Amino acid sequence: MKIIPCGSVATVYPPEAYFTGRVLQTPAIEADAPARVRAAMVSFEPGARTAWHTHPLGQTLYVVSGAGLAQVWGGPVREIRAGDVVFFPAGEKHWHGGGPKTAMSHLAIHEALDGVHVDWLEKVSDEQYEQ
Repeated sequence: MKIIPCGSVATVYPPEAYFTGRVLQTPAIEADAPARVRAAMVSFEPGARTAWHTHPLGQTLYVVSGAGLAQVWGGPVREIRAGDVVFFPAGEKHWHGGGPKTAMSHLAIHEALDGVHVDWLEKVSDEQYEQ
């Protein structure tokens, strides 16, 4: 058993190249090989969001507080709320973030394929976000 004490892992602002708005990220799971899983608590202020991205083995979000938005490429913007579980299959282009007037936090869980967890793409425009 390994216990990682609360506060022993720093909360960071993730790279601005991959997010719009104010976002905080706290790593939760960084498993050593041969495991491939990674998880992070991600908190979005209202209007903050990820860029479009994909995951080689998919991604699961567990919304822990607030209400936000998520969208897959070509699909409608969908509301997500505390208690929701959202799954994006491998390779599905998507984004997620806070609502226009609401903050949202989720646990993001995904696995690596050949060391790659995520492929970051272009930023979500204000027009796409406001659909």
